[in-house]
Amino acid sequence: MQNRPTEPPVKHIVVVGAGTEAWMTALLLVTSKFGARLKVTVLASPTVGISGTGEGSTPWLRGFFDSLGIDEAEWMPVCNATYKCGTTFDGWCTRAGYESWFHPFPSMLDKLTMPQFLRNVHARLNGADIHAHPDRFFMSRRVAIEGRAPRPAHEFPFDIGYGYHFDATLLGALLQAKAVARGVVQVTRRMNSATLDEHGDIRALELEGGDSLAADFFIDCSGFDALLIGRALKTPYVSFSDVLFNDAAITMPAPHGGGPLMSQTVAASLKHGWAWRLPLTSHHDNGYVYSSAHMSADAAETELRTHLGLLDADVPARHLQMRVGRHAKHWNRNCVAIGASQGFIDPLEAIALLSVQRAAASFVDVLERGDLGEAARDAFNDGLNARADGERDYAVAHYKINTRTDTDYWRANAANDALSQPLQMLLRTWLSSQPIAPGIEDGSFGTGYAALSWYGLLAGVGLFPEVRQQGANEAGADLAGIDDLIRRGTLNFPDHRAWLRDIPPHAERIELWRQPADAGRRATLGAL
Repeated sequence: MQNRPTEPPVKHIVVVGAGTEAWMTALLLVTSKFGARLKVTVLASPTVGISGTGEGSTPWLRGFFDSLGIDEAEWMPVCNATYKCGTTFDGWCTRAGYESWFHPFPSMLDKLTMPQFLRNVHARLNGADIHAHPDRFFMSRRVAIEGRAPRPAHEFPFDIGYGYHFDATLLGALLQAKAVARGVVQVTRRMNSATLDEHGDIRALELEGGDSLAADFFIDCSGFDALLIGRALKTPYVSFSDVLFNDAAITMPAPHGGGPLMSQTVAASLKHGWAWRLPLTSHHDNGYVYSSAHMSADAAETELRTHLGLLDADVPARHLQMRVGRHAKHWNRNCVAIGASQGFIDPLEAIALLSVQRAAASFVDVLERGDLGEAARDAFNDGLNARADGERDYAVAHYKINTRTDTDYWRANAANDALSQPLQMLLRTWLSSQPIAPGIEDGSFGTGYAALSWYGLLAGVGLFPEVRQQGANEAGADLAGIDDLIRRGTLNFPDHRAWLRDIPPHAERIELWRQPADAGRRATLGAL
């Protein structure tokens, strides 16, 4: 007697939302082990758009496309996509030699340079006059600033971690087409309200025109509106506004201009926040993330236009509002919130889609195990809350350790004492010249980001004690050897623009981002 296929614990899931996060979630659901036995419907309001134009990602997105069998040669050209090797943070620090630093995505060659970087950092923390700025130690930065694509020649046996920049509207449309082709049902109607049953679970969605849409389970991908997790289920919200002041943004396109097409995002500090610049194949996407308590929308737009040299240009600007924080529960009753509806961190590290993938993949893993009981819900919520709080702390650290004193905004960030206990512990450990890697590894602090990220941030802004008068000749890393290794290695990477004109399919993948098997088949490189 043959074993019958396992039946899903729920038969019908409705995803509410019209953006990238909704279609990404629907694709992960419909390609779960249950296949056609699980009905997935996306309720996409015709009046809801996608919140931004250009967007960046982490290397997790590589794993997402790979798991669905969608090659870069297929999706990148139609989404105006480019590669991303990391982010340059410009102007966040006024210390000489530390005005800028690059946050790299990891590469295989880091195994050769990372130990030397850490040794120099620890020596510098103990007062040695030794080079400890991260930019000199990682190949990703050189690949990015030389305008190269992170797809090395076949003869070069070292993969390099990378993400993408893309047009979010075009990517949403592509994922929508893929999802529908794989069996997802699309209902294009506006939702008026949700009705609850006698237990407080969502029974059905009431649609414009009088119809109802019933299901066993619901996924809220409605963005900041949080139509289900917030409005219908009244789930408490935990604001991060006491430590993350930015609550508004402006987006604006600009032409490329001359020079190489760098495979990086630039995050430049401005008077009351920071401005991003990310390259698409068609133009540069730009934006200003700022605090409305410190400046008006008109003043912010003027500052961004001045920053871009577009003060008198007829270029449209789009103003957005952000709600920074998270719901106390991401999974409440028969509803899971994914994306901005579950929570949102300052977009400084471009982790919006990373959070979507993590939450959606985690829920699919729970679904495939077949137990949607209270213990599973609690574990799901505890895991995502810990991750969100760790991501908050990493963003907060950027603002807390800044050295700008020219505006009330930057002075308020530096003086902010409403830090979490783990972040206070991490900073105390660093400032006492102790290694922070053990605490990150055992989960005492730094949750959500690898040691490379924390060391890069703190060393990148030069958060070091004064150099000792003695011991200036202490031996450090072989900088000349590292320079030569990175210079020669970078020669194996092609010109970014030329590669994008005709992206070849991956002949083979060195899957740098894969996690151990128990992390799930969709798990990929963690936050960097």
